[in-house]
Formats: sequence, structure tokens, C-alpha cells
Amino acid sequence: MRVSGLLPFILATAPAVVSARGTLGFSLGDKNADGTCKSTSDYEADFDNLKDLSTLVRTYSGTECDTPQNILPAAKSKGFKVVLGIWVGSQDKSDMSTNDPSFTKDFAALKATVPGHEDVIEAITVGSETLYRGDLTGPQLHNYISAVQKQFPSTTVGTADSWNKFADGTADDLFTTDTEANPMVTYVLANAFAYWQGTPADKAYKTYFDDMSGAISHIQKIAGSNADKIKVVNGETGWPTDGGSDYEAAKAGTQNAEKSWKTGVCGMLAWGVDLFYFEAYDESWKPNSVGDNGQAMNEKHWGLYTADRKSKFDTSCPN
Repeated sequence: MRVSGLLPFILATAPAVVSARGTLGFSLGDKNADGTCKSTSDYEADFDNLKDLSTLVRTYSGTECDTPQNILPAAKSKGFKVVLGIWVGSQDKSDMSTNDPSFTKDFAALKATVPGHEDVIEAITVGSETLYRGDLTGPQLHNYISAVQKQFPSTTVGTADSWNKFADGTADDLFTTDTEANPMVTYVLANAFAYWQGTPADKAYKTYFDDMSGAISHIQKIAGSNADKIKVVNGETGWPTDGGSDYEAAKAGTQNAEKSWKTGVCGMLAWGVDLFYFEAYDESWKPNSVGDNGQAMNEKHWGLYTADRKSKFDTSCPN
């Protein structure tokens, strides 16, 4: 199906976004295929391979593999922008402090590496699906984000979470509380995978758009007159290629991944929503994980490219 044909149907009930085409970015792992940590030269090779599609990537941790120390010089030399991540672990729901050990380590790493690299930092995200996992409440997460924003006042700071936590009110505190101590969060990465809802590839684009529409429209409603200050980005989306695991009616495979790209990714960009594809390269070092259905899931084959940077399918978007 042509993107130009499906867009009017999808957008009939979608919230308004900017009219310009969205920006494509990539989630980028910090390890090589053999599990060793990437060096600056490894990131430079990654960037050389991606540059025809994108010059924007996001990361997840401030301390694992010394990611900021290695990726920021590579970004500067290759003309890329990076969204840095700070990990936050679980916390007692009555504890409003910002003393989580994971946060403390990652925050310290960014304090040491961000100065002098502000020109290549697109944003900093605090927490990755912490609300989805139930590790923090909305007010707790807001405190962490505010602490980082205070440290880096000239840098955009936000968070990344599952689309449904923005749509169901779990994250409302991020947009309704706007004080000097806890300013409103203005950068949101909403992760949305039709695959993880068990949607067949030929119907995945509709689930994908419905999910992002739900997150965007609820944030806009809650923020009210401040809605235009908030940038909502699709933080992750993707589809496993050959060698990956099926999830209910969602079948892994390169042809299905290409179909998801042509309809979902191309359509989202045409709508004007920025997105990060999960992920740039296969991570063959990853062990199997257990999915929500209790079955072992192979997560080694989610890359747009193989681990040795070979393209898997045509990435052009229909007119």
C-alpha cells in the first residue's frame, strides 16, 4: 500500500503536529558484535554508514562502556547529534529523593563529559520506560528530570517511556506541574511497537499511528495552552528481521520489517513526527530474553543493518 494512500485515513482523527517532514534517528548500541565495548573509531564507522539516512542517534546509559566519552568525539568529527541517556532504577514509591545508584553514576558521567560537547547533544533523557516497569511514579521521575535540567540549563532534558504511559495519565505530572523546582518537561520520547502488541505486519501501521496519536493527543490535552512547548518524538519503533522471534500474530522476517518500514516509519515521518528506529545495527551479542508471554525472545536481529553494517532492505519511502 502506498503511504500517500493510507495517510488520509490514518490522520483523519490524529492530533495536529508540525507540517514539516519528521526527522529520522536511530537507537545505537554501545557494543560490537562480539560484546566488546565500542571505541570512538567504532562509532565513527557506524556514523559513516548511517550518514546518508540520518545524522541523529540516541543512547541509553552514561556509564556502560563509557558511552559519552567515546561517542561524543565521534559525533563531533562526523557531524552527528546524540541524545544521551541516564538510567534510573527502581525506588520506594514514598521516597522522593534522587539517590538511585544508577542515576548517580550516570549523572556523574555526564557532568564530566557534557561540558565542551553541548553542540553535538540533541537532548538528555532521564529514565527509559521507568513508568512502564513501575520503577518510579510520575512525581519521582519529574524530580530526577528536574535535577538534570538544573545541572544543564542550556540543554534539552526529557524522558523516554512507553506510549501508553503518556496516554493513560501515568506521566501527567510531567506536564501539569510547572514550578521553579520542577519545570514542565518539554521533550518526550514515546516508544511504540505494533510488533509487541502482536499485530500482523500488514496492519501494523494502523496500530502504530493509533498508539502515537493516543500519546500525543493526551499530552496536548493535559498541557493545554503549553502544548506547543512540548516536543513528542517516537522514541523507538521497529520490527525483527530474519532470525528474530515471532510475537503472537506479529511474525519476524525481513519482508515484514520492510513492510513495517514502508508503511509505518515512512508514514510517521510524512506526518511530521520525529522518530528513532530501533535499532541501527543487529546486536548479535545479546542473550535471549523472556517476553511478556513467558517465551524466550531472540533480540539479536532488530537492526536496519547487520552487525557488519550491511543493509537488509530498501529504505526509500514511497511518494
